[in-house]
Amino acid sequence: MHNKSLLSGNEAVAEAALASGVSLGTGYPGTPSTEILEHFAEMGGKAQWSPNEKVALEVGIGAAYGKARAIVTMKHVGLNVAADPFFTVAYTGVDGGLVIVSADDPGMSSSQNEQDNRHLAEAAEIPMLEPSDSQECYDFTVKAFELSEKWKIPVLMRMTTRVCHSKTVVEKTIKASNGYSDFSFVKDLRGKVMIPSNARPAHAGLREKIAKLAEFNEESDFNRVENGNKDLGIITSGISYQYAKEAEPDAGILKLGMTYPLPLEKIRSFASGYKRCIVIEEGDPYLYKSIRAAGINVEGKHDIFRLGELNLKRVRKILSGNNTHEEKLPSGKAPQLCPGCPHKSVYEVLKKLDCTVPGDIGCYSLGTLPPYEAMDTLLCMGAGITAGLGLRHILPEARAMKVVSVIGDSTFMHSGITGLVDMVYNRPPTGHVVIILDNSTTAMTGLQEHPGSGRDIGRNPAHKVKIEDIAKAVGVENVDVIDLIRNPGDIEKMITKRLSEKKTSVIIARRPCILALKQLGKKK
Repeated sequence: MHNKSLLSGNEAVAEAALASGVSLGTGYPGTPSTEILEHFAEMGGKAQWSPNEKVALEVGIGAAYGKARAIVTMKHVGLNVAADPFFTVAYTGVDGGLVIVSADDPGMSSSQNEQDNRHLAEAAEIPMLEPSDSQECYDFTVKAFELSEKWKIPVLMRMTTRVCHSKTVVEKTIKASNGYSDFSFVKDLRGKVMIPSNARPAHAGLREKIAKLAEFNEESDFNRVENGNKDLGIITSGISYQYAKEAEPDAGILKLGMTYPLPLEKIRSFASGYKRCIVIEEGDPYLYKSIRAAGINVEGKHDIFRLGELNLKRVRKILSGNNTHEEKLPSGKAPQLCPGCPHKSVYEVLKKLDCTVPGDIGCYSLGTLPPYEAMDTLLCMGAGITAGLGLRHILPEARAMKVVSVIGDSTFMHSGITGLVDMVYNRPPTGHVVIILDNSTTAMTGLQEHPGSGRDIGRNPAHKVKIEDIAKAVGVENVDVIDLIRNPGDIEKMITKRLSEKKTSVIIARRPCILALKQLGKKK
C-alpha cells in the first residue's frame, strides 16, 4: 500500500512530473489548473509563477531547448495568451521533454468562456493526451515526457475540471525516467530560427512527424478497447469515459487516450464491429466530426449536450436518444466580495458618480453583481484598460469623461501593462482614468503570488515590482496611491478630481487581502 495514494488529477500530474525529473515548472494560476504547480513546489520541485501564460510557455520552451524537462500549466483561456509560442514551437520542436497542461472548464465554473482546447492541439499540430482519472494523469504525464523527447515535439495534456479536482487512488507502478542529464544548447539555426525560409521546411517536417505519430497511435497503449455487447459500441475519452462506463457497463468501449492525431484505423475497426456506434464526449463534437470526416459511420450527441459538463443522467439521455430540453437547475447564491473588503468602496463611488466601468478578470469582477452593479464590461485579462480606452476615443466628451477602467494587481501584471502603454501613446482627447485595485495577491484562484506581491510561489521573499513605478515610467501624468483603510474617504475625492481632468491618471487603491495575510501568518 506504500505505493498507493489518494490524489486529485492535479496532484497526480505534479507527482509524476517530479518523478520524471522535471527541472522547471512554470505557469500562471487559473482554475482548474492551479494546484499542479503548487503541489509540485510543495514537494520540492523548482516552480515559478510567471506574469502570464505566454511568458510561462516561452520560459518552458527555453528550458526544453537546453535538453531539460519542463512542465507548463494553465487554464484553457491561458492557452489563448500562449498561442503565439504554442503554434511555432511545434515547428522548432524541442530537445528535452516539454509538457503543456491545458485545464479546460466545461460549464464555466470559473471562466468567461467554455472553449474546447482539443481544437488548438489539432490547429497547432501538437500531439494531445486526455487522461480520465488521477491514475491516468500520473501515467500519461510520465509517458508524455518520454513521447516528447522521442519525437522532439511538445505534448499537450488536455484535462477538464472533474479530472483536475476529483480524487482517485493512484498506484505509481510506472518507473519514470529522468530524461537527459547533460543539459546543453544545441546550435541549430535552420531548426530553431523561424524566419520564413526556415519555417517552410519546418512545417513540412512537422506534417511528416504528425503522420508518423498517427501510425504510432494506431498501436499505442494510450488507447484501450473494452469488448462488450455487439449491439452498442461507445467511442469516448477523458471524463466522459467514466460516465459512459457507468451508464452502459455492458457496451463495447473504445477509450481514446491520445486524441491528436487520432488512430482512425483503430476507430474504423472498432466501429465496424457494432450494430450501433456512438461518440460520447464533453464539449464540442471534436471526436465526432473527425471520425465522420474519415468516413466512419458513428452517431454523435444532440447540440443541447454541447453546453456544460456531462454527467451520468445526461449521458443516459444521449444514449437513449432523448433530446428533450433539460430542466434548469435552481440558481444558487451569487458569489460576493468578501465581507469587510475595503475595495467595495470603489464600486460604491463609481456607481454613485454614474461612471461607465470596463472591468477585468478576478474577484473584482464581482462588482458587476448586486448591490453594486458597477462594472459594465468583462472580456479577458487586461481588457478593462483597453476597452475603456476605446470608449474614451469614441464617446461624446461628456460621457467619455465618465469612463473609468478597473483592474486588479495580478491582472495588471498579466496583461494590463501594455494597455497602460497604449493609454499614453494613443492618448484619448479626454485622457483616461485607470483604477488598480491592489490586494497584493491573485485572489480569485486561491491567493497565489505574482510579481507585484514581493513573494515567490513558495511565499518566500522575492523582488517586488511596484505598479506606481511602472505607471510613472511609461509616462502616466497622475499616479496616486490610496490606502482604503487608513484614508477611506479619499477615494471619492480622488476619483472625482481625476475625472474632472483631461489627463492620463492611475489610482492605485492598495490594501492587502486579509485572507492572504492570514495565509502568510500561518506560513510564518
